Amino acid sequence: MALDSKIPEGKLQEKWEEYKEHAKLVNPANKRKVEVIVVGTGLAGASAAATLAELGYKVKAFCFQDSPRRAHSIAAQGGINSAKNYKNDGDSVYRLFYDTIKGGDFRAREANVYRLAQVSTDIIDQCTAQGVPFAREYGGLLDNRSFGGAQVSRTFYARGQTGQQLLLGAYQALERQIGLGNVQMYSRHEMVDVVIIDGKARGIIARNLITGKLERYFGHAVVLASGGYGNVFYLSTNAMGSNVTAAWKAHKKGAYFANPCYTQIHPTCIPVSGDYQSKLTLMSESLRNDGRVWVPKTREDAKAIREGKKRAEDIKEEDRDYYLERKYPSFGNLCPRDIASRAAKEACDDGRGIVPSGFGVFLDFADAIKRLGIDTVKARYGELFPMYQNITNEDPLKTPMKIYPAVHYTMGGLWVDYELMTSIQGLYCLGEANFSDHGANRLGASALMQGLADGYFVLPYTIGNYLSAEIFTKAIPTDHPAFEEAAKAADERMKKLLSINGKQTVEDIHRKLGKIMWEYCGMARNAEGLTKARKLIQELREEFWKDVKVTGDQNDFNPELDKAGRVADFLELGELMVIDALNRNESCGGHFREEYQEQGEAKRDDANYLYVAAWEFKGVGADPELHKEDLKYENIKLQVRSYK
Repeated sequence: MALDSKIPEGKLQEKWEEYKEHAKLVNPANKRKVEVIVVGTGLAGASAAATLAELGYKVKAFCFQDSPRRAHSIAAQGGINSAKNYKNDGDSVYRLFYDTIKGGDFRAREANVYRLAQVSTDIIDQCTAQGVPFAREYGGLLDNRSFGGAQVSRTFYARGQTGQQLLLGAYQALERQIGLGNVQMYSRHEMVDVVIIDGKARGIIARNLITGKLERYFGHAVVLASGGYGNVFYLSTNAMGSNVTAAWKAHKKGAYFANPCYTQIHPTCIPVSGDYQSKLTLMSESLRNDGRVWVPKTREDAKAIREGKKRAEDIKEEDRDYYLERKYPSFGNLCPRDIASRAAKEACDDGRGIVPSGFGVFLDFADAIKRLGIDTVKARYGELFPMYQNITNEDPLKTPMKIYPAVHYTMGGLWVDYELMTSIQGLYCLGEANFSDHGANRLGASALMQGLADGYFVLPYTIGNYLSAEIFTKAIPTDHPAFEEAAKAADERMKKLLSINGKQTVEDIHRKLGKIMWEYCGMARNAEGLTKARKLIQELREEFWKDVKVTGDQNDFNPELDKAGRVADFLELGELMVIDALNRNESCGGHFREEYQEQGEAKRDDANYLYVAAWEFKGVGADPELHKEDLKYENIKLQVRSYK
């Protein structure tokens, strides 16, 4: 089955304007009759809820944290891309569009990416007007820095806390609408199912995480902005609560899940230090502007460092391998994340890792400090240096940082069309929860860009096209059979989890799943390992439902029960990720199949895999059905992705 992405006709540069000029509208009086549910209040969700409420819709917003300010968007420290060309270094909307398509290894939808590049310029104006304290040059203009995968400076930043500052801007806009009564805010509520009536999304079932009660909410449309699924790996840079439950429940109700195997491994994280760890800490990619990545040239020197017999400072300049600068001279330390991550793995697999586990490389600021002075370097990166020192007890201004790749962002997600609607009518998906803009690899500083583009500038136009036909739909009572059925299923699932009373904790099972995923579906995959992983995941899922121990009561505050539901969903998603990786017999971006490489670089197969893989749920453990959306590149030429 071919998927209809609803891409407008006409020239690429004119598609979005053409769409807006012909989209259906809802007049202000009718907007007051329409209710929209927004699940998730990170950058995408908060900006969408605030903007829809400003337009006049009645909005119900949900987050499982105690405040929207705690959304994981705050962890995106480095910056946000925009084609403003303030540096006058040759940037343009087209260059941002091309860099994003190339960065994603030619596996993203052209029209969506071009629209993203177009609205990127509006995002900066919007956020500046909201008071986001972007860094400025001496003359007063907003400053820019470089990020991976680009040869221009287009990344706007607020020291080392860009995500937090952008979220505060969106949060204040949301709080204003809450104060005006246009948004009802439900914090500490987790969506546990979506309600479908006559083929349309009409509401959600949410668990009140304080009382434990299941609650029902109607909406003329439902918007999911619930983030990515990187925590399927257990160890990741995601917040501990980040999960796939909202998107996965939608998938099980008929929403297609696209490209789940596209997982981004971020090259700049603090290495794992022991089995006790439950998450990893990201060191922003922005550090690679001034930091140089290296390992010793010889295994002997690396071993001496691992054993504490030598320090980084003891290795002479001529005995260091600045491998990114050596292998990718055009981009150097600012090559894209997937390439930098694989290069680090290659160096460590060669026995030249510099931490006791063998999995770590140096990120060295000595040259930048000599060139710019220590105060300038410290000022550029805000709290990043103190954060590293607090975690490792090492001062990165005196000795190089130790870093290694870790799971960070997921490019896959629910399939959406040009309007950001899933394959379920009236169900929309924004930000990292959808698949639409990044292809097989996301460039740094593009997550914040997409989240705010979707919430502020795309959905508010496209949702009207659907809601214009819903103005005569009366609010459906939440005792409707579809609500009853969804609430009953959620209730029975929780009762079952509590009744198992096995011997293993939820954490035990999750850690086992993470090891399977990292080993066989992580930085490198192959058919044999993926086939083995599917069987192991199926066995682990069976083990979970027979031997997990969930304590506490259902109708009470019970974080362990909440976690159990999320891990149960990860156990199902993990299998789909493996299936998708097995199906894609090529290497592209973050999906690196060892059988398909050329001189260590990813080898694409455009003849057979130039498509979005959108999977339809057919039952737990059953083979899902593959639907393909063919990718057509009319404005760029497909070519081997090279950063050399």
